[in-house]
Amino acid sequence: MSRLEAKKPSLFISDPLTKDTVSQSLSLLNRILKSCYGPAGRLKQLHNGVGGYVCITSQSSAILGRLSVSHPVLKVLTASVQNHIARFSDCGLFTAILCCSLIENFKSLHVPSCTVIKISKHLLSLCTDYLKSEACGCRVSVDFSNLKTLLCLARSILTSKPACMLNATEVDHLAMLIVKAFMFTIPCHVETKAVLGKCVTVPVKGRRVLDSTVLPGLLIETPEIQFAKLLSVKRISSDTIKIALFCVSMSGDLFNPEEGTITVHHRISLEMSELNQLLNVGKQLVNDEVGLVVCQKVIHPSLKQYLKENQVMAVDRAGLSVMEPLSQMTGSKPIASIHSFSPSCYGSLKDVCTKSFGSKHFVHLIPNDTVVCSLVLCNRNETAWDELKRACETAEHVLQLTIKEPLALLGGGCTESHLASYVRYKTCSLSTSSFKDADCSQTQYQLIADAFCRSLESVACSLSHDDEILTDMVYGHCWLVPSGFPSVSNWSDLLSKCGCGINSNTQNLNWRLLQPHFGSPTIQSCPKEPSVDAADLLTLDCFAAKYSGLQVAVETANLILDLSCIIEDQN
Repeated sequence: MSRLEAKKPSLFISDPLTKDTVSQSLSLLNRILKSCYGPAGRLKQLHNGVGGYVCITSQSSAILGRLSVSHPVLKVLTASVQNHIARFSDCGLFTAILCCSLIENFKSLHVPSCTVIKISKHLLSLCTDYLKSEACGCRVSVDFSNLKTLLCLARSILTSKPACMLNATEVDHLAMLIVKAFMFTIPCHVETKAVLGKCVTVPVKGRRVLDSTVLPGLLIETPEIQFAKLLSVKRISSDTIKIALFCVSMSGDLFNPEEGTITVHHRISLEMSELNQLLNVGKQLVNDEVGLVVCQKVIHPSLKQYLKENQVMAVDRAGLSVMEPLSQMTGSKPIASIHSFSPSCYGSLKDVCTKSFGSKHFVHLIPNDTVVCSLVLCNRNETAWDELKRACETAEHVLQLTIKEPLALLGGGCTESHLASYVRYKTCSLSTSSFKDADCSQTQYQLIADAFCRSLESVACSLSHDDEILTDMVYGHCWLVPSGFPSVSNWSDLLSKCGCGINSNTQNLNWRLLQPHFGSPTIQSCPKEPSVDAADLLTLDCFAAKYSGLQVAVETANLILDLSCIIEDQN
């Protein structure tokens, strides 16, 4: 027997945020995430220490999923952000950067954590109440009768992912496809409860992005040999094909011995018995006028031949991923047994045809009512395609969230700088009773409010990796100035539009440098709401995702600030 090692006592760490290792790790994580932020974000190459799959990305879902963190404080932070990403898909970097900045800025104040937490909760409610109010100057309504706002949302997500390697023409093309696919998934006839359809992504790598397209219905990849032999399909009317969907193997395999004992009479062949049963299934399908059979697994060659002779198209090896959308699209119920099934399990299609994209061949199933569509997604190489697929899935989810809450927030850092201006304006004129309710001095309150605003502004500044960032004194929006110009320049000669694209320099505006490491002057009035023109190409963010990200960032920062000790098992 090997020697047993003595059990080690648990490691007790008091006041973890005062330790240099935590501060350095938090600062490093913040720098990594900030460098990835926005359309000009720096790409990260992620792989494990012994080789394996290499991921090149700037997206939070890929980075946090592959980044190894060991300290419990960072684990809490990353787990919180990953949970937000799982629910909303978007604004993961915003949430993580804001959370790191809040912790760093609050910790530097040397104000009791209980006071910081109480005031930051009040500042958060100030922001969320403002974002929900009709007077909010950094949100726009989404009109589903006009696709321009939806296109802006999709375009903003695509342009923020530099690893997709898209030019302006490709971004416009893909944004249109994403919105088109989204519209396909909205049911035409809504009864008691509307259920959105599904967009299935079909990978085609090594082709031009502009070759991407959206097709109503479902594409099922098929081998070239089978593709060449597809014949006309039996129909029950000119525009209706009956379909049977099997989720059980039809290969004629024998029973698994682990499932039990089988007693076989003398001179009885199990193989022939199973094949005869499959042929009986084929006869029932032919008698029921089924025109298409789709099997998740394998169909026996003899059954395929029989179906073909009777003008029934057979598609096997469809895979698990298409079963749910195929069932939803056709109304068919997956058949789980070849020994007994009811004709009520059948569904219907409008048409079946074949499609080819590059070297891949597909059977195209066209439904009567389009609730399922196929996005044929092309890109030049596997790395760029993987990143593009994540971006398209994020855009699709954002559009779905917008149905529930038809609002969007101004992007390009303008929401963050606008909120900072709003909070500064609201907190500069608080009454003495407000400080008594918060159980703090006026100085403490103003310090915490300023740290909160600087954290918001640091997120906006993270969008610029080389250039200067300005903010105007009227709307509180972000403006990007190319690097290399002295700070005494006439800003109006260098600026064209703000970060979100809603304001231009034709207005008589005053600007100041956005410097989140230093205090900023308080504007004398509440930041104004700009006029929104739906025709403008705006940079927009998902309202639900950013609203939740703001809450998650502040609440996670408060949780970490409230940690008094960590007890870690060393065994």
